[in-house]
Amino acid sequence: MAATTHSPAVSDQARAARVVVVGDGPLTIDDVVDVARHGARVRLADAAVEAMAASRAVVEGLADDDRPHYGVSTGFGALARRHIPVERRAQLQLSLVRSHAAGSGPEVEREVVRALQLLRLATLATGRTGARPVVAQTYAAMLDAGITPVVREFGSLGCSGDLAPLAHVALAALGEGEVRDATGAVVPAADALAAAGIAPLARREQEGLARIYGPDGLRGLLALALRGLRSQLTTSDVSAAASVEALLGSDAPFAADLVAMRPHPGQAASAANLRALLDGSPVVASHRTLDADGRPECTRVQDAYSLRCAPQVHGAARDTLDHATAVARRELAAAIDNPVVTVDGRVESNGNFHGAPVAYVLDFLAIAAADVASMSERRTDRFLDKARNEGLPPFLADDPGVDSGLMIAQYTAAGIVSELKRLAVPSSVDSIPSSAMLEDHVSMGWAGARKLRRAVDGLGRVLAIELLTATRALDLRCDAGSLHPARGTGAVRDLVRTAAAGPGPDRYLAPEIEAVTHLVATGAVTAAASAAVGHLT
Repeated sequence: MAATTHSPAVSDQARAARVVVVGDGPLTIDDVVDVARHGARVRLADAAVEAMAASRAVVEGLADDDRPHYGVSTGFGALARRHIPVERRAQLQLSLVRSHAAGSGPEVEREVVRALQLLRLATLATGRTGARPVVAQTYAAMLDAGITPVVREFGSLGCSGDLAPLAHVALAALGEGEVRDATGAVVPAADALAAAGIAPLARREQEGLARIYGPDGLRGLLALALRGLRSQLTTSDVSAAASVEALLGSDAPFAADLVAMRPHPGQAASAANLRALLDGSPVVASHRTLDADGRPECTRVQDAYSLRCAPQVHGAARDTLDHATAVARRELAAAIDNPVVTVDGRVESNGNFHGAPVAYVLDFLAIAAADVASMSERRTDRFLDKARNEGLPPFLADDPGVDSGLMIAQYTAAGIVSELKRLAVPSSVDSIPSSAMLEDHVSMGWAGARKLRRAVDGLGRVLAIELLTATRALDLRCDAGSLHPARGTGAVRDLVRTAAAGPGPDRYLAPEIEAVTHLVATGAVTAAASAAVGHLT
C-alpha cells in the first residue's frame, strides 16, 4: 500500500488527493491520518472482496447448523448461551446495533470518527469477520461521501471493541441515527445516505457483531496522536535550543561523545538536533573563553537541568514514541473481531479485541507528553525571573512594573502542565467489570486515548509559549546589534515574528499564543528550523 512521508513538503491538498487502497496489506499511520484528517479517498482491493466473499460463505454455511455458533446463532456477551432461531436472527443483528448505540456526552471529533470508520473497514477487508463485501463497500462509500456518524464521548471501556462508538457508525450504515454530511450539517442518516446514492445495509447473520467488535477508536486515536507527537518532539528540541541560547547556556553537554556514553537512540537524536540548531551561534560563543590548550571553553560550569538535560528527557519521550509506533503498526496489521473466520474455515471466539496493548502505550505517551511539557515550562519560567535570566528584564517586560511582560503567559503554561500531569494518570490500570461479569477485566483504553488527545494539544500550547518567550529573549539579548542568533534559532525567531510581535509595551497576548500554537501544530516551526540547518529528526 502506498504511503506518504510526513513532511511539510507534502501539502494537505496532496494528502486529500490520495487514494488509499484497503485490503491489499496493512494500513500505515499516514494512510489513517490522510483519510481521517485530510479526506483522502478509499478503494477496496479486489483481493479483499474475494476474501470477504469466501468467509461469508462459511458463515452462511453455519446458519442452519444445529450447534450454536457465537454471534451467528446465539446472543451476545453474557447472553451467548441463548440459541436464536433462524427467523429472529435479522432482528438479533438490528437489536445489537440499536442497543449498543448508547453513547453519551460531547460529540467526538470528525477526524476521530473517520479514523474509526476506516479501521473497521480495514478489518472487514481482511475477510476474517464473515461480513459480506457490500458491508465494506458501504463503509468506503460513506467515507468518500464525507458522511460522518455522530459519535459520543462515553460508551467504550476499551475492551470488547469500542462498542458504542462503533455501534453509532454501524447504525448510520443501516440508515438510522444521526450523521454529519459533507457540509458539516447534522442530518438523519437515511437522508444523508439517500443524497449520496448509498443503499442502507440489510440485516444479516454476524454482520452486526462484525461492525462493532474491535478497538478501532483506540487505534485511530493512537495513529492521530503519533503524528502530532512526532512533530512536537522535534519542536521541543527547537524551543529548548532557543532557550539555551537566550539564557546564555552551554552547548557542551550535547556533545556527541558525551551523549554516546548512554546509548539511547532518542537521546542521541535530540542532542544532534540541539547541536545543529546551536551550531555557529554568536550568542553561545559570546560566553566562551580559551582553555590552557587554546580551545574554546564555555564559562558556564553547569546549567540547570531543564537546559542541560533536555536530550535525556526529550530522548526518553522519543523512545517511548518509537515503541508506541511499533505497537500501532502491529495493530494496523491486525484483524480483530469476535468471532473470527480463520483461514482454514473455523469460526472461533477469541480475545484479540482486548485493548491492553494499545491502552498501555496511550498511557505511556500521556506521561511523556506531560514530562516534556513540564520541562518546557521550567525553561519559560527561568526567563521571567531576574535572578535567573542572565541580565534580561524581569518578566521580559518593556517597563517592568508598568508592564507585566510575559508573566501571565507563564501562568497559562503552568496551568496546562498541571492539567497534563492529571491526564498522565494511567487509565489502563483501572477496570470496571461489565456484561454481568463476563467482561470482568477491561482496558479503559478509550479513556486513555481521549485524555492523550487533550495532552497532545496541551503540549503544543506549552511549547508555543516557550517559543514566544525564548524568541522575545533572543531579541532582547541581540538588541544592541553585536549579537545575533544561530541560523536555526534565528529562522524560528523570524517565523514567530510573523505571528507575534517582538519586545515592546504590553499588548493583548492571547491571539499571539494561539497563532504560535498554530505554527507548532502545523509543523511550520520544525520546517523553518530544518530549512535553515538541514533535516531535524
